[in-house]
Amino acid sequence: MAGRIIRIIETPQDVTEGTAHLCRICPRLKHAHGLTGDLPLRRRADGFAELLETIVSQQVSVASADAIWARLEAAGLTEPQAILAVTDEDLRAVGLSRQKARYARALAGAGIDYVALRHAPTEDVIATLTQVPGIGVWTAEIYAMFSLGRADVFAPGDLALQEAARLLYALPERPKERALRQMAEAWAPWRAVAARLLWAYYRVAKEREGIR
Repeated sequence: MAGRIIRIIETPQDVTEGTAHLCRICPRLKHAHGLTGDLPLRRRADGFAELLETIVSQQVSVASADAIWARLEAAGLTEPQAILAVTDEDLRAVGLSRQKARYARALAGAGIDYVALRHAPTEDVIATLTQVPGIGVWTAEIYAMFSLGRADVFAPGDLALQEAARLLYALPERPKERALRQMAEAWAPWRAVAARLLWAYYRVAKEREGIR
């Protein structure tokens, strides 16, 4: 929205500030923080390569995704121009499925202004990214959260967040995406920190990683 101030998470102190706010407003989140301890910053790079790597990692193991990404890097295929200059067979030769090769080409040809996204309203970021085949709402929200550092974005379609909310709030069943999105409204303007806290709580509760 025009004129809206976009709060960016840049440092661990920003995460600490958000955590303190959440602990003040919700006893259950405070309880979760007592179990998890300090939360990670989890900032990533932004741009084409980050989104391409996300596409590569979809529906494969971490080890497989890392191996494919290493081959893409070795072949110099981490920039839009490079992707557009080779054939689908070339992309498949480094490990991309036919569908992911199509997604990679779509992303390379989308002409996204990644610098402009840094300053765009989150709603516009989501709308821009989800126009690209292979990028859904979850991927766009994760990009906004970690690559752009948006403090007030959430990813309610994430199964680990849903399960963490079920456990923490003693819900009878895992909340669906719409219900969790509504639930997360109470955690504004630090919904991205709430996500970090729920992922950390999930790892404590389940003793395994919530997301890659």
